[in-house]
Amino acid sequence: MALHVHEACILLLVIPGLVTSAAISHEDYPADEGDQISSNDNLIFDDYRGKGCVDDSGFVYKLGERFFPGHSNCPCVCALDGPVCDQPECPKIHPKCTKVEHNGCCPECKEVKNFCEYHGKNYKILEEFKPSPCEWCRCEPSNEVHCVVADCAVPECVNPVYEPEQCCPVCKNGPNCFAGTTIIPAGIEVKVDECNICHCHNGDWWKPAQCSKRECQGKQTV
Repeated sequence: MALHVHEACILLLVIPGLVTSAAISHEDYPADEGDQISSNDNLIFDDYRGKGCVDDSGFVYKLGERFFPGHSNCPCVCALDGPVCDQPECPKIHPKCTKVEHNGCCPECKEVKNFCEYHGKNYKILEEFKPSPCEWCRCEPSNEVHCVVADCAVPECVNPVYEPEQCCPVCKNGPNCFAGTTIIPAGIEVKVDECNICHCHNGDWWKPAQCSKRECQGKQTV
């Protein structure tokens, strides 16, 4: 009798372990929400394709509704295939614009440089200046410098000189020409030696002087 009681006790100790492992399963006790999310890295969002459009902030727009998606300052229309945004021909920004704003659909220049820069110096709009004796310049409203270079007349002498702060050469001694190696004034006859009298061509100073021989005066001997 004692033997049967001992075997019954062993049987009772084994049965609860079998019942417990069979009764507790994942099907009867689903994992909590946190465990489900951690087991699946891909979060599922609502699909609005063909139904509406979503901007960068998460707002949903109906088909045919105009909105700003956020990545563009141009308005868009919600279509079946997604946002269809306006693509206008924006005016070109001035190359010397110093401040550009992108608040609207097109970038807009808000500040343009109100001076001209020329050879390292700044000049006001419509200011006139002479960077060199032969140049006359003006700062235009377009922030560009327009210059005119003086056209010097041909000097009427063979020995012109350049004076400080003057663009064109001047004939300090008046018109002249060459008679051989001698410079003679124009407009008069000049005796260049004992036998020759020369004069410059009228208006043709670059030509050699026209000379004529006269009776040579011999040297008197004592």
